[in-house]
Formats: sequence, structure tokens, C-alpha cells
Amino acid sequence: MSLIASIIAQDPVGMKQLRAARTLALPDWCIAAGFVRNRVWDHLHGISPPRAPADIDMLYYDAADLSKETEQALEACLSALEPAPWQIRNQARMHIWKELPQHKSTADSMTYWLETVTAVGVRLEPDDSLTVIAPLGIDDLLGLRCCPTAYGRTRLHEYEARIASKGWRALWPKVQFA
Repeated sequence: MSLIASIIAQDPVGMKQLRAARTLALPDWCIAAGFVRNRVWDHLHGISPPRAPADIDMLYYDAADLSKETEQALEACLSALEPAPWQIRNQARMHIWKELPQHKSTADSMTYWLETVTAVGVRLEPDDSLTVIAPLGIDDLLGLRCCPTAYGRTRLHEYEARIASKGWRALWPKVQFA
């Protein structure tokens, strides 16, 4: 089991949320962003239990249904099952507001996020194993380095503003920011 999967597997709250998310049986799904990043960085900073993320980013990929209404219905369904600040997004439609070609998969869409450390997700498989989805790798996340993605380098002002607005430097002082 990878270190990331091990960190997530040791968190009963995170595992409960992953079990709830799995019940939706969405195609090409994972929970990503702060759900993973916060738990890993808290673990590497010796913070236990991990702090809850502001929201839980559940991703999936369904090119046959690009409606925002479906996402809202899924959020309501999941919130009824497991109350939490869910944010469910079909990655097949995320290209629209970024004015990009349609993404090919959930992993492909994550390459268009601003930071490499956020583009890491986990999925709870039917056999209860955890799959880590990290199209840009895990070295930055585990190495306590926050770097812009190739896409983020084209939007450095957004990358820097995001880091500042989230207060990551204060939350995780061991992290080096590029």
C-alpha cells in the first residue's frame, strides 16, 4: 500500500466518506484535492487527527451527462447519506469554463489544476483497497513541495493568489512553495 493510501486508510472519518462516495457508483470517480493533500500534509507535520478540508471534492467523468443539475442532485444524495460539505463535479464538463478541449478522463482533468499537490485523488475500490490517482505524480505532495502544474505556470497570478487565500504557508510551515 502506498504511503498516501496508508495515511487515508488510517483516518476513520475519511474512510467513512469514501465508503459513502462509493455508493454512488459513478464512473471514473475519486475524492481529490484538499481531502488528500490536507491529510498527507497534516500527517507529515505530525498533526493528528487531520484537519477537515473546507469541502470534499468528489470527481467523476461522464461525457453523456454534462448537466450541473446532475451534480447538484448527487451532492444532495450524498449529503443525505453522509453529511459533509460535498462538492461533486463531472470532469467531462470542467473544460467549458477553462476554455479548453474536453478532458479525456478524471485524471486528465486534474492536469489542468493549478498545483501538483492538489492533483492527487483516491478511490475506494469494491474490495476496500484504495487506488491513488495522481496524473502528475506524488513526489511534490510527499516531499512537502507546492509547485504549479504546467497549466498553473500559465496562470501564476491565480496560483499565487490561491496559496495566499488558503493560508497554506501558515497551516503547513514545512512546505516549500515554488
